[in-house]
Amino acid sequence: MKFCPNCEVKLKKSDFELICPKCNYVEGKDNKQTTKTVQEEPTSEFNVLAENEGEEALPTIKIECEKCKNDEAVWWMLQTRSADEPTTQFYRCTKCRYTWRNYA
Repeated sequence: MKFCPNCEVKLKKSDFELICPKCNYVEGKDNKQTTKTVQEEPTSEFNVLAENEGEEALPTIKIECEKCKNDEAVWWMLQTRSADEPTTQFYRCTKCRYTWRNYA
């Protein structure tokens, strides 16, 4: 089993050569190589919830903040453990912005 040196996709067998189905790289008797320039998009960090991002769209709940004792927070859920485990519920106080979690 061989893989394409350009895009690391498994090469498919053709008559007398191996061909990459993604970038058309050819490996075989003639050692004919076809290259394709791939333009990469700039990478960006993955943030679940930035400091002020999207809080106006998140639902609120009446729950007491552990830090400032405010009675309102926004909440969201994420699957932080394996799929057969329950989701983790996160809370962020609307007053002091303290964030805590609840493992259900």
